[in-house]
Amino acid sequence: MNDSVPIRARAGDHQAFAALTDPYRRELQLHCYRILGHVQDAEDAVQETLLSAWSALESFEERSTLRSWLYRIATHRCLNMLRDSGRRPATTSGVPSTPPEPTRYGEVLWLEPYPDVLLEGIADGAAGPEARYETHEAVTLAFLTALHRLPPRQRAVLVLRDVLGFSATDVAAMLDTSPTSVNSALIRARATIEERGPRAYDRAPLPGSAQERELVARFADAFERGDVEPIVALLTEDAWLTMPPEPQEYQGHEAIKQLYAHAFARRDNPHRLISTRANSQPAFGQYVKDPHTEVGRALGLLVLTLDGDRISHITRFAATSALTHFGLPRTIPW
Repeated sequence: MNDSVPIRARAGDHQAFAALTDPYRRELQLHCYRILGHVQDAEDAVQETLLSAWSALESFEERSTLRSWLYRIATHRCLNMLRDSGRRPATTSGVPSTPPEPTRYGEVLWLEPYPDVLLEGIADGAAGPEARYETHEAVTLAFLTALHRLPPRQRAVLVLRDVLGFSATDVAAMLDTSPTSVNSALIRARATIEERGPRAYDRAPLPGSAQERELVARFADAFERGDVEPIVALLTEDAWLTMPPEPQEYQGHEAIKQLYAHAFARRDNPHRLISTRANSQPAFGQYVKDPHTEVGRALGLLVLTLDGDRISHITRFAATSALTHFGLPRTIPW
């Protein structure tokens, strides 16, 4: 930090400070999202990170890079937010009041979808040489679901080491601990992540490819018609349907068929899907027609995990507040 911009920033020049930190804002937001699981929480954490950095800029001794210093502040802010948040209030997924019995009741995960538009400008090259995951793989729902089974500090260690590629020494400095403790936490975190099984990310069609477009269009067409059989035909044999934060999970053709047959039973409330992308995966804003007006009201967001020419996971997020981050409205004309 020897050129004029850092000097002006330290002297209190807000524009100079923005010039220093703006190149890292998107990647910091993604980092905070990975740890916190919510877009708005991540944005709040970034705002507080930048405020802290502004206040402490004069004390920055350049023992690390500016980027590492910002990640240190952001990680501590996220861990503090997780410690202070306590238990989140219960929500309802909008599932029919008496749905079929699920395959199992899974762990409650407070996870929201992440708009792909916020991934623009974040290159895989930003990660260090020790990274084990590509940027876009490390934002898929399969990865994040496994990540959020970890305790917060293990979560932070795994993201900093295996996603961002910081060295054990760098991470130890960020977390005020020793490299030995970092490596120990990383071993435990990797064991949990690897329990999720084979990495299907490599088998998904390329984003925007003809194969992806055809598969997604067939799903949307069947869904909007309320036709269960074509939806089921698009699924892998062991496909899952989950609805975070609700614990009900449905696996396999028969279980998912029963759930959708129940959901589509009422013909007076047709559904409409608006295409978007979330977590590097095809997604839809889901709307249902209001029975009394010519308006469609948002139900949530559907995210599809693709495996070759089939769908291996349907994730339904009921938090309509997340739609605003995707530029999707709460209501649409019908």
